[in-house]
Amino acid sequence: MNEAQLLGPRAYGEALGTAILKATAEDFQVDEVLNIPLSGDGEHLWIWVEKRGLNTEEAARRIAKAAGVPLRTVSYAGLKDRQALTRQWFSVQLPGKADPDLSAAENDTLKILKTGRHKRKLQRGAHSANGFTLRLTQFAGDKVAIEERLQLIAKQGIPNYFGAQRFGFDGGNVVDARAWAARKALPEQRNVRSRLLSTARSFLFNQVLAARVADGTWQRAQVGDLLAFTDSRSFFPAGEAECSDPRLAILDLHPTGPQWGEGDSPATGAVHVLEQEIAARESDLRDWLINAGMSHERRILRLPIGGLTWHYPEPDILQLEFVLPAGCFATVLVRELVDLVPVGQTDSPCVF
Repeated sequence: MNEAQLLGPRAYGEALGTAILKATAEDFQVDEVLNIPLSGDGEHLWIWVEKRGLNTEEAARRIAKAAGVPLRTVSYAGLKDRQALTRQWFSVQLPGKADPDLSAAENDTLKILKTGRHKRKLQRGAHSANGFTLRLTQFAGDKVAIEERLQLIAKQGIPNYFGAQRFGFDGGNVVDARAWAARKALPEQRNVRSRLLSTARSFLFNQVLAARVADGTWQRAQVGDLLAFTDSRSFFPAGEAECSDPRLAILDLHPTGPQWGEGDSPATGAVHVLEQEIAARESDLRDWLINAGMSHERRILRLPIGGLTWHYPEPDILQLEFVLPAGCFATVLVRELVDLVPVGQTDSPCVF
């Protein structure tokens, strides 16, 4: 499956050039934003870690081994890219134990920057956002047009697609999810089951969002929509009055799309019809999610880009800095600007 099938149309037109992302880990930097003051005492040791070329699960395993504790006692808020330079929090439950020597976990791929005690463990999804610094190298394109598009994106946001990496190489996770759904069965391995259910929900959401990008309603509330604030998981129905709420114009309030599960979509009117039609095209996936006991949730269709700045440290390097809510994809912003090409190649588009 290609990128257009997995995500959908761009909001602002064709790519304005080409570039490489992740030529080095430093070209894709992520800082977890976690606004939780540590109490200074308690049985949980919180650890601020910098990792390079290392995924979150492997970092957790190394911390557990160095601390001499079972892996299940190590927690983290979210998964971070392997091919990146990332900084994120972990916590280790150490009831009645002193701080362990964690130096054995450190090497060129993992550094412990600071630690502190807290009364509670770090919960999944506890981080509010992620800060990004991206360097697009070997950039070739229209800088004037890039400037205009970035200014437009800063004012209007972008479609909140799940990034192509959610779906595996060439959409392989979607293929696998469809195969399991057709058999009306679930993988026995918990991590595989979770990954494929998440893939199916994300794919259906992207199909709804793609339709609304195509008809121009992705950033405009309609009667029957369900609206949500940027950092909230709750939503409420839109009537005539809500469709003119000034908070829509300032990118604080947004229409939402379905993350499919048990129960019918609470949307009404034309929005409900569209969501049902798209789910019916993938009825095996829809029914598979329902039968798996997934709950129906909502995700904002429009993604505001916090603190977006950009400059050219070198003539062929475009550097972007911005903040996104947790669970949103930086590569979706890049996609609205340029086509990405593999390292060492500048004439063949590639999905990252």
